[in-house]
Amino acid sequence: MVSESFPSPIGTRRRFSGLLAATALGVYLLLIVGATTSLTDATSACSTWPTCHLPADPLNQTQLAIAWGHRIAAVLVGLLVAATVVAAVLGDVSRRVRWAILAGGTLYVVQVGIGAATATLGPAAITPGLHLGLGIVIFTSIVLALAWDLETETGSDDELQTPSPAPIESGSTAQARSLPSSRLTRRRLTAFAYFKMMKPRLMWLLCLVAAAGMALAAGPDLTPDVIVATLGGGVLAIGASGTFNHVLERDVDQRMSRTADRPLATELVPVRNAIAFGGLLTVASLSVFLTINTLAAALGLAAILFYSVVYTLLLKPNTVQNTVIGGAAGALPALIGWAAVTNEIGMPALALAGVIFLWTPAHFYNLALAYQDDYARGGFPMMPVVRGETETRKHIVYYIAATLVGTVGLAWITDLGVLYAATVAIFGGIFLWTAVTLHFEQTESAAFRSFHASNAFLGAILIVIVVDALVL
Repeated sequence: MVSESFPSPIGTRRRFSGLLAATALGVYLLLIVGATTSLTDATSACSTWPTCHLPADPLNQTQLAIAWGHRIAAVLVGLLVAATVVAAVLGDVSRRVRWAILAGGTLYVVQVGIGAATATLGPAAITPGLHLGLGIVIFTSIVLALAWDLETETGSDDELQTPSPAPIESGSTAQARSLPSSRLTRRRLTAFAYFKMMKPRLMWLLCLVAAAGMALAAGPDLTPDVIVATLGGGVLAIGASGTFNHVLERDVDQRMSRTADRPLATELVPVRNAIAFGGLLTVASLSVFLTINTLAAALGLAAILFYSVVYTLLLKPNTVQNTVIGGAAGALPALIGWAAVTNEIGMPALALAGVIFLWTPAHFYNLALAYQDDYARGGFPMMPVVRGETETRKHIVYYIAATLVGTVGLAWITDLGVLYAATVAIFGGIFLWTAVTLHFEQTESAAFRSFHASNAFLGAILIVIVVDALVL
């Protein structure tokens, strides 16, 4: 690290990276506040600029508070943007970082003018979506600068590993497990093996995705029978997908330490039994979905086939973009939840699915970093294996930014309120900050912190969507 390469009080590149991250978070917060201001029509409570006069109607006090919050946030974020521009101009940064920051700073001034025109002339005087769209462009330019700066500061020439199947070493990987002599113990062990094949760790989050889709579609009118049938069919579909995944990857699982104890890798469950179990779960899932409507059943079948065949057989072993494209499997429950209520696919469902799709790489690349050697032994072309850790960390920042923009889009086309805005701002900030920390620490524990932060982020906003749609 080069000391005093930036003007005081920044001084060092690491502090400059921190300033950039804080600026990115500030712009994102402003986006969320701005979307909330638009949704609550808070601009109607304040038609003056730059300050707000007290409204005559006391019912507009809440809208006035939101409008004031938006303007105060704009001032504070503007100071961050200005400080970042000054540091970039006077400091030791690359040309692309400097130009990205200058572009963001210039557009921020334009954004202030558009905001003033919107307040004084009314929203009708401005092209619909221009204010939000320009805010997204500013956020994108700051995040690009952050990702590029972190790459310069923390990147290295990674030693790439060519993924190729490794030989199964006798004694070092899982072998056929000898069953205990007790019949009851054997039955318990076997029952747990079948349960494990269903990948229960995935169920809570995917069920939350479906629940959020249902809540957005029905609101307080959501009925218990639809909830039970949708989540029940979803659990069975996840179980079927996980079981087929275990069957198809049983040989590769033996080469990887994190999967070597899986039931099929240890031959605890015969392959034919696992296939039959997966088929039974598939039939049961479709039967449950059909009690709702055929669209939900078709989407459920698509989810099983996509994860089992497209992702497991085609994407995962053959392309570095496996995690990106494979995110569609996790996004389908949002469509299933909406379809279960409406028997169609609506824009809010697509927006929610888009958030899940964009979140998946930002989430899973952390796990790929932590288990990089394992994936190399398994022969999987994961991002850190093929393109290195530096590129992977940069892409985590890219996809976090894309996910955050997706949450703003979801707020824009739904009536989600202040609780949603506060939740995505807080947990989104934590997620981005752990990713920035990962660049500097570059350890397995830092990767797991970012991984858990991604789970917390998505889990929190899904819960808030359910609460906001059903209760508030």
